[in-house]
Amino acid sequence: MIATSLLALASLIVEATGQLSPTFSRTLSRDGRCIYSFTVPSPQEASCSEAAEALAAVRELQTYRTAQQRALESLGERLRLLEANPPGESLSPAPKQQGEVRRLQMEKLDLLRRLENMKQENIHLRAKQCPDSQQTLQDSHQGGRQGVSSLSSRQKTQPDRGGESESKDSFKIYNWSFENPGYQELKSEITEIPASRLIQRGDADRPTTTLQQSSGCGMLEWVGEPVTFQKADNIVGKYGVWMKDPEPAPPHNKESIWRINTVGTDIRQLYEYRDLDQFMRGYPNKVYMLPEPIESTGSVIYRGSLYYQKRRSRTLLRYEMKTETILVRKDLPNAGYRGVYPYSWGGYTDIDLAVDELGLWVTYSTNQAQGAIVISKLDSNTLETEQTWTTAIRRRSVANSFMICGTLYTLNSYSNHNAIINFAYNTNTNSTKVLNIPFENRYRYNSMTDYNPAEKKILAWDNFNMVMYDIRLSKV
Repeated sequence: MIATSLLALASLIVEATGQLSPTFSRTLSRDGRCIYSFTVPSPQEASCSEAAEALAAVRELQTYRTAQQRALESLGERLRLLEANPPGESLSPAPKQQGEVRRLQMEKLDLLRRLENMKQENIHLRAKQCPDSQQTLQDSHQGGRQGVSSLSSRQKTQPDRGGESESKDSFKIYNWSFENPGYQELKSEITEIPASRLIQRGDADRPTTTLQQSSGCGMLEWVGEPVTFQKADNIVGKYGVWMKDPEPAPPHNKESIWRINTVGTDIRQLYEYRDLDQFMRGYPNKVYMLPEPIESTGSVIYRGSLYYQKRRSRTLLRYEMKTETILVRKDLPNAGYRGVYPYSWGGYTDIDLAVDELGLWVTYSTNQAQGAIVISKLDSNTLETEQTWTTAIRRRSVANSFMICGTLYTLNSYSNHNAIINFAYNTNTNSTKVLNIPFENRYRYNSMTDYNPAEKKILAWDNFNMVMYDIRLSKV
């Protein structure tokens, strides 16, 4: 009679809430009393897709993704035809053709983003699983044996409206409300929390002063496919560096672009472009003649100045573009140069400057470090070294590197089409992490890889071609 009444009550609750059928069970306690209990699926379980439904969704997504990939291939072919210059024609396409190229490039970027979103949705659908109903039933039986309410249903922690998860270490009293027909749990539950855990949680909630957290960004998780914006038209542009200033100074802005072709023995030309459109046309707005020649592809532009290594020396220079003068000269103590500790591709890349959310950096190596990568944080005004870290990553074993949020990332190959970002050195924790993030060297000779913190993108120079990559960072 009691069992029938309990099951009837469960059915009434299910009918009022619109949930699935309850599971009823009875057990015998140690003192000889009968314990009757039933379990109602939580909203999380009720919302789970059946296996056939999930499989159908995955197949439908794969079909749509295949169609999008075909559209992307077709779009790429149209772009190649438009960007090509037939023999005898001008190096610059007609204005109408330029507009069509830009429109198709933007459409290509949009398709790439949609394909990545579908990839993530596919992974989510395959990984989505419902909670084990047998384990849920067993948990409810265990709760009855311990003297907690025998008339209960188990509920996993659900996100609240603010998007934060409710802690399991909490005190809750649940009462049935007929005015609110949503899912409700009929039990009182108290969980004891050790004082040490409360102290740890309080410490975790306090604002931290670490470099990564203060900058508001996380670790690199994904790098997209490269998008080509310009191609050098002669041999001096096989290697080079192209740059955008993340914190520009007047008269420049974040649309301004600079480029240096670095093949030659006396590199002094710095090309300035007003915006991306002018850059893609290949017509510079201005050409600066640098007082001292540049060594290799390690230059950066930051806060209105070009920072670069003077040819055949370990001297760093700060060249202010507004006044067209060198404001600061500073030797990098003990740094190898002129092919002593270069990247694996060579090119006298012993010294490489970088910019991220935290400011100006330089990577190099010394005899004391025995060829391992050394990282120094620099004062952008004086080029004085603020702090230095020595890693365990061999400089000659990596093809290039860049900084994001105080973390150094290295590339394993400059020529493999399917390269990877293989190491990350965190200057905040002084630790190295092995990575396996795919990175495409589309043109098979990547001589420059830099990060732009203002746009959250990676710029690279790959075998005459100036390309850009979208990235994704983890949440802090």
